[in-house]
Amino acid sequence: MVGHWAKNEVIWAMMGAQATDQGDCSKFRGIIPHSCEKKPSVVDLLPNTPYNQQIANCCTGSVMASMGKDPSAALSAFQISVGSAENTNTTVKLPKNFTLVAPGGGYTCGPAKIIRPT
Repeated sequence: MVGHWAKNEVIWAMMGAQATDQGDCSKFRGIIPHSCEKKPSVVDLLPNTPYNQQIANCCTGSVMASMGKDPSAALSAFQISVGSAENTNTTVKLPKNFTLVAPGGGYTCGPAKIIRPT
């Protein structure tokens, strides 16, 4: 998946996927973000990724069930914690222009959503 941030957002942490490049995070000291890329590319996890880095329905090893075989398992999910954005649900700008890059096509992304922190 490739997206484009509206402003100077960063990815603090990810579960169920990972950014391919960290980008220039030199302005941060101490805790460094997962990715500071303006147009981050996000990929699935390697097959041997520890369970504490996965979430339900995340994709590992580029394997996802087909709709014809098991429609309930033909999905993939990941979560990101975004920083350097605004601080309320009315001022945060969600990333736009998602592009899902997958062999063979036939895949789509749902719209980005702001969810209640847990």
